[in-house]
Amino acid sequence: MQAAELLADAFQEPAAQIDLTDVSVDTQQYPFSEGDICIVAVPSFGGRVPNAAIARLGRMRGNGARAVLLVAYGNRAYEDTLLELKNTLTDAGFCCVAAVAAVAEHSIMRQFASGRPDRQDEAELRNFGRKIWQKLQAGTKTIVSVPGNFPYREYGGLPMKPKAGMSCTKCGLCAEKCPVGAIPKESPEKTDTAACMTCMRCVSICPQHARKLNSLLVAAGAQKLKKVCMERKVNELFL
Repeated sequence: MQAAELLADAFQEPAAQIDLTDVSVDTQQYPFSEGDICIVAVPSFGGRVPNAAIARLGRMRGNGARAVLLVAYGNRAYEDTLLELKNTLTDAGFCCVAAVAAVAEHSIMRQFASGRPDRQDEAELRNFGRKIWQKLQAGTKTIVSVPGNFPYREYGGLPMKPKAGMSCTKCGLCAEKCPVGAIPKESPEKTDTAACMTCMRCVSICPQHARKLNSLLVAAGAQKLKKVCMERKVNELFL
């Protein structure tokens, strides 16, 4: 996630990445300590953290490690995503010290927030990264306050699910990279619509551009979101 990399530019420490979208990764194998700094980045789907990310983060052992929360959303709203992420990490033993709600290009209706993060965002996020680093270097462990409501808003997913067309070569890349295992490895042209969360990864990585959403549903969704997504939203920073 580009926004996380921009924040991390200010952190003068060696870094390692843990891919929460990789179904083969056992997140329990990463015990952290108080000296660790973690930037935890997730997308906002319907104002919530994706269930798969919640499950994988919940299995981690924070042991007092400091966490910077980052939620990327597609210029509509992130609603309860930051609060849900904070509560999940706190329960896992992390100390949440800073947070960002960053605007990113919408994953489905790409005309919304197109090209973001842009240069203005890049400068803002790098500058905020430096402020976070200064706080961490000072040894401050003040818990960050973030907006959101509990109980969290209900989100049942989207009715639109990507499907493969005639150009699918069954290479299996989409099945390998699907974060929820919604594409059968033996039949990668198919989609388990009950498991699919419409994250659009399979669409973005398909070398044949074979996987697509129903264009009529996308057009209808874009029309519905037009009023709330056309105006440029700002990144929200919490320290």
